[in-house]
Parts: sequence; C-alpha cells; structure tokens
Amino acid sequence: MDTRSRAKERTLGILERVFAEYAGREFAVRLWDGAIWPDGGGSSPAFTLVLNHPGSLRKMFLPPSDLNLGEAYIYGDFDVEGDLIAAISMAEHLQSLDIGVGDKLALARQLRALPDDDAAPREGRQAARVSGARHSRKRDRQAISYHYDVSNDFYALWQDKRMVYSCAYFADPGEDIDAAQERKLDYTCRKLRLQPGERLLDVGCGWGGLVIHAAKRYGVEALGITLSQAQVDLARERIAEAGLADRCRVAYMDYREVAPEQPFDKLVSVGMFEHVGEAKMRVYFKQARDLLRPLGLFLNHAIARPGWLPSSKDRDTFSNRFVFPDSELVPVSLSSRVAEETGFAVRDVESLREHYALTLRCWVRRLESRHDQALRHVDEATYRVWRLFMSGSAHGFESGRLNVYQTLLVKPGPGGESGLPLTREDLYLSRR
Repeated sequence: MDTRSRAKERTLGILERVFAEYAGREFAVRLWDGAIWPDGGGSSPAFTLVLNHPGSLRKMFLPPSDLNLGEAYIYGDFDVEGDLIAAISMAEHLQSLDIGVGDKLALARQLRALPDDDAAPREGRQAARVSGARHSRKRDRQAISYHYDVSNDFYALWQDKRMVYSCAYFADPGEDIDAAQERKLDYTCRKLRLQPGERLLDVGCGWGGLVIHAAKRYGVEALGITLSQAQVDLARERIAEAGLADRCRVAYMDYREVAPEQPFDKLVSVGMFEHVGEAKMRVYFKQARDLLRPLGLFLNHAIARPGWLPSSKDRDTFSNRFVFPDSELVPVSLSSRVAEETGFAVRDVESLREHYALTLRCWVRRLESRHDQALRHVDEATYRVWRLFMSGSAHGFESGRLNVYQTLLVKPGPGGESGLPLTREDLYLSRR
C-alpha cells in the first residue's frame, strides 16, 4: 500500500472515531481524491468538509486548538462548502470530545502518522505582530490598524451602505441590512436623547456612519475619533459629500488623548470597548466621565462574554492572532460595576444578542456572494479570516456564548439627579 492509500485509510478511521457520536451528522467529507465520507454523504448535506491533501487532519487537529484549526482553514488545508456557521457547531463538538486518555493518545498517534509535507504554503495574511506594553497607546494603534486598515473597498463589499461595523437593529429577521442599520443608528441617537446644538463625541467612530446620522438628523455638533487612518480618510470624504463639515468631523485620536476642557453633552462608543482591555476599564470610564458635563449621557455598546465563560485574553487563540489582537470581552456585570465605581449611574441595559446573530449571518452571505470581488482588494487568506471569524461569531451569539449590550450611563448632577424622563416612551418615537 502506497503512502497516499495508507493516509486515506487512516483518515477514514479517524473520521469514524471522531464523529461516531456526533448527533448533528448532516454533513459530508470529501477527500483529496474525490472520495466522499460517509458513503456518499447524504443527498443534501448542510455543508461539506473538503480535505485538500492527505495531511489535512494532521494540520487541523495536531495539537487540537482553535488556532490550529483556524490556520488550517485560512491557508487552505481544508475548505468548507456550504453553511460555515453550521460547521462551527461541529468544531465545538470536536473540541469537547469526551474520550479517555488512552483514546486521545491513540488518536494523536493516528494524526501524527499522516503526512506532514503536503500542506499549502502559508501565504497571504499573517498573524498580528504587536509590540509594547499591552493596551499602551502605541500597541493599541498597531492592533487597531491590523484589523481595520485592511481595505475600505473590502469592507464596503459586505457591509451596509453606511459601513456600520456593529450589529444592526432588525424589525424582522428578513429585513434589509441598510434599513436595519439605519434603525440602529436612530435608536442609538434616541437613547442619547440628542438635541440640536449639543456636542457629541463618538469614541471609535469607524467610517463615520453614526456621527453623520446624528449631525444630519439631530442637529448636533459631532466629533468622531478612531485609530484607523483608513477610516478617518473615508469618513472625512463622506462628511464632505454630505455637506456636514461645519458640524461634523473625524480625527485620528486615542480616547485617552481627548482634552476635557470643553465638556461634551453626550458620549457614545459602539464596538470599541472590546479593544480597551480589563486593566484599562477604569481609565476608560474615568475619561468618559471627565469628558461629560453633569447630567451628560454615555451609551456604551459592547460585545460581552457571559460571566460563566473564562477570559481568553491570555490564550493564544485564532481571534487574538488573526482577527482582533489584544481584544478582551468582559461580562456586562463587571463593566457596569466599574462604570458605577468611577461615578456613573447605570440607567438602562439592553441585550441585542439576536440582532447581532442576524447581522453576522447577513454579512457572511454578502461576503460569500462577493468572493471574486473581494479578491480584488485582499488575498484569499484575508477573505477566509473574515468568513471564519464572522461565521464563528454568528454561532457564538446564537448559542449564548457571546452577547452584546447597550448600557446607558448618566453622569449625575450634584444632587444625584439624572435629568431623564420618567418613562422610556420617547425611545420608540422614531424620527425616520
């Protein structure tokens, strides 16, 4: 028996062992020679796992980690045809496989016996290399640039027309992403009770969608800040095109660099808190408090991990290496406590978990349908990074392993007053 035949025999044996008790076996595996497991794989599998060479399983699972599995995917050791989000649940099954020590050692020996010389070259996007103290201003700039300064044209392919890179707010699951994102922007502005002439600071403003909406629809003077130069450049173009340069601007600036001399009436941060880090939370909330006038509102919109799930900040994960270096998710209970300890009063907390799952599914569909167009702006590995991380995130929000909260904070007046209305009725009176 030649090397490839032995590798095929071992691969089929591993598949039988690993998936013997997998309940959701609505998938197929296609080997490098075209063979299908199991026995044709069914008539319409949700997805097909494609092993591109005899050593694919070795690259995927030796040693077992989400980093190795992710690298094997983005560099082409295997593909997933069909629903990648459905395939994520299979990956979770593999990571939680309950077998004895002896079986694990036997499985490792089988994987180690597979060829190690057919792997695809590791070309294209490489793991992040950031230097300096964790969450220092210098290192944060590197981390933000690694993720966001990829290509504005690439992001524009699969986001909504405003390029809002955070969860939308859907009226129903089938709603168009443009309408859902506009609804989210407006809902955010209503929560902040924006009034004409007020000064608004958007921390981590992205491509300017929220500051443009707030200035245009609510008549505020808006400043957005970001550490992505690519976002600054495009946001300024869009502000000029909208004719809002007299009351809306975007600057390349760290949140710790904003001067508190002239307080803002309102602050908002959407999808930026994940980059702050647990060790810097107190600095973050204190800076926000110092930048606000008394009775000022701060809406902090952030992805969170549930309290029962341990932090991954010190683990070498796929996300830390290839997606969001140094990002940290903290439970909303912890962030709310720190906000209170720095002088804020928590007035409203709302989970938008299901909305983010819908948003991510929409982004993944749009990205997959524009694969060829994406490759005009980024390499194949980069395309695969975004397809994988957004699919994994969709599964995380659907399963409850991820959540996203809008937390409305107020800087109380000298007597403890909040200045807020007695009811939430005004939040639902859209100005659209």
